[in-house]
Amino acid sequence: MGLSRRRGRELALRTLFSVEIGHHDPMTALDEALVGASSADARAFVKDLVCGTLEHAEQADALIGPLLEGWTIERLPTVDRLLLRMGVFELQHRPEVPRPVVINEAVELAKKFSTEDSGRFVNGVLSVASRLVA
Repeated sequence: MGLSRRRGRELALRTLFSVEIGHHDPMTALDEALVGASSADARAFVKDLVCGTLEHAEQADALIGPLLEGWTIERLPTVDRLLLRMGVFELQHRPEVPRPVVINEAVELAKKFSTEDSGRFVNGVLSVASRLVA
């Protein structure tokens, strides 16, 4: 593929963050993120994650919201919110990716880019969400 799946997810997260915080156009943000991605497969993977996450954000929020126990989606750290949405998108719409892989990748990105407790939090929410997804 020319780009590891983890690196692809990291690029997708960075792109989603740019769209969410910087209010950048998703396609422009994607083009900028994919400058270094050499293969068509890599570009397609990142684009699928970004576009799918954005397209299905409300659906993901509806699944995640009740699992937050005293929190709202809006109050979550931005990176956590985006990782949960991206994870739910993959759980719901990319059944070929094993659920433990989706959860582990989101946890690793949370540990790298968010708060000290984010890995554990993302793991807990996505673990429950994975059982709710048909």
